[in-house]
Formats: sequence, C-alpha cells, structure tokens
Amino acid sequence: MGFRFLPLVINNIIVVILVIVTLVNAGQRPPSPGYYPSSRFRSMSFYQGYKNLWGPGHQSVDNNGITIWLDRNSGSGFKSVKPFRSGYFGASIKLQSGYTAGVITAFYLSNNEAHPGYHDEVDIEFLGTTIGKPYTLQTNVYVRGSGDGKIIGREMKFHLWFDPTENFHHYAILWTPMEIIFFVDDVPIRRYPRKSVSTFPLRPMWVYGSIWDASSWATENGKYKADYRYQPFVGKFSNFKASGCSAFAPARCRHVSASPYRSNGLTGQQSSAMQWVQSNYLAYDYCRDGKRDHSLTPECWH
Repeated sequence: MGFRFLPLVINNIIVVILVIVTLVNAGQRPPSPGYYPSSRFRSMSFYQGYKNLWGPGHQSVDNNGITIWLDRNSGSGFKSVKPFRSGYFGASIKLQSGYTAGVITAFYLSNNEAHPGYHDEVDIEFLGTTIGKPYTLQTNVYVRGSGDGKIIGREMKFHLWFDPTENFHHYAILWTPMEIIFFVDDVPIRRYPRKSVSTFPLRPMWVYGSIWDASSWATENGKYKADYRYQPFVGKFSNFKASGCSAFAPARCRHVSASPYRSNGLTGQQSSAMQWVQSNYLAYDYCRDGKRDHSLTPECWH
C-alpha cells in the first residue's frame, strides 16, 4: 500500500524543493553589468511602433502600452509597423500570477509572414506554470525553418531572480549581423554569435508580441494544460523600444551595439554578469542535451 503513494510523495517533495530553491534564489541578484543598453534608446508608445495583428477584441491599448489576454475564445497578438534587419528591441512586461500552465506570453522577432514554411525567428517566451512553481523564460533561435516537421530549435531556458508577476521588468533582444544577445533588465543572459551563415538569421524580421494556448508543450512538455477556469490570462507590455536599421534603411546604416563600443560582443563586466546568471539560473541548454542530434546544430561544437 505504501508503494502505491510513493510517486505522489516524490512529486510533492520535488515541488517543495523547487519552491524552496526559488525562494532562496529570489534574494540573489546578478552582479552589475556596468552598462545599460536600454538607456540608450528612447521609449515609444504602442501606436508609434506597433499595430494589432490578431485578436483585437482581446487587447486594450493605453498611451504607453498594451494589455493582451487569452480566454477560451481567443488570444491576441501585435506586430511592428516595419521590418528590421538589425537593432535593439525591448519591452517592459508583467506576467499573470497563479495557474498559467499551457499559456505562452511572447516577445519575439520573426519573418514567418514573409517566408511561410521557411522562416527565421528569435524568441523570448514565458512558459506558463502551475501554482507554486516559477515561470520559465525560454530563449530560442530558428533559422530558415518552420513548424513543418523540420524545425530546429536552439532553446536555452532560465528561471529568474525575481517574481515576474509582481512588477514590470525589461526584456530585450539585440540582433546584429554578427550576434544575438538576450537581456533581462539590461543583464545579458545569453549571447548567440554568428558562426556560419547557415546557423544565423540574416533576413529582415518584424517584432511581435502575443499570448496564446500552447498546452501541447509549454508546461513540463505538455503535462499541464491551460485551465480556462482561471481565465482570462493576461500579459501587460509597456516601455517599448525598437531602434536599429529598418529593412528600408540605406546600406550605410550602422547596427547598434550591446556594449559601450561599436564592436560586437560584451564587456568583461557584462560577460561576468551573464556567466553568473547561467551558473545560477540556467534550466536547460540545447547544446548540453545528449538526446539532441547535434549534427543539426553545428554551432554547439564549432
């Protein structure tokens, strides 16, 4: 009889450990990166840079930002008014607390509408969770692939050193012809360098935000689904920043930088802050996944 309940006991122990680890880590903050790229770019209101893409009845725009929500009828999404070929793209985001399993709140770059079935994409995705467990922030890079069965994800997942449901925090993607860097409150958490043309997105992309039901995979590989007894699921976006070379800019347009220097890369202090985050909050790295076919991701071993 005791063995019957063993899996339940083990699962409860794991939940308790996750909660304890989250509470302990919540008191830790990354070291200062020493440089704050978001301060270099002006903020814009929603309509200065974006427009509705889908679910207009599930969004509300004010002077500075937008609130989007998901219920059993629909989610919602928005899109930048112009495409870019490089730049800094950021937004301050506040997530919903409580049960949000199966729900994705996303801020990302993509050219899916221009190249359906063969698109590029750079993602910041918040994977919904169950009560008592932390959100997972998933970063991802797709190169000339789509949801046609041939997609190759390059996921790195993180937990955060704060509760993203309590306040707005700034999340950003810096994309240049030589690198992609993901930031949380100006702290770099991941740098994806260009190692070859075949593993790096170079075609123009638009900036998107959305909230949608991804129950099939979002939370613990689909174990927990969206539960619409908790609807609506809400995502709030403000303090938009989008600065760089648009797809229509002249060839002489210079790409922006993540550091005080015009060259690519991070300063030593920024790199130290990123290493600290990856040492303390990295939850998954596709390059370290022994179940993956790394012949499809040569950047992992080059």
